[in-house]
Amino acid sequence: MRSRYSAYAVGDLRYVDRTWHPRTRPEEVTTPPGLRWTGLQVHAADGDVVEFTARYVGPSGPGALHEVSRFERRARRWWYVDGDAS
Repeated sequence: MRSRYSAYAVGDLRYVDRTWHPRTRPEEVTTPPGLRWTGLQVHAADGDVVEFTARYVGPSGPGALHEVSRFERRARRWWYVDGDAS
């Protein structure tokens, strides 16, 4: 989870793509123009579920993404499957 956030923060969308489960990966990983990630707080991690809040500053000001993400462990690697954002 933290490595994916870091990849988003530095703009390494290839890493984000490579860590997304093939079953749920979109055709293209993008971020909105002008969005800058500013912080991550992990609230809970239990098995394959991680709850977090990621803060950002965008064209319309600061904001936050709260998500409960699901991961799957395959071939000794964690893969992002999907998440419920609020």
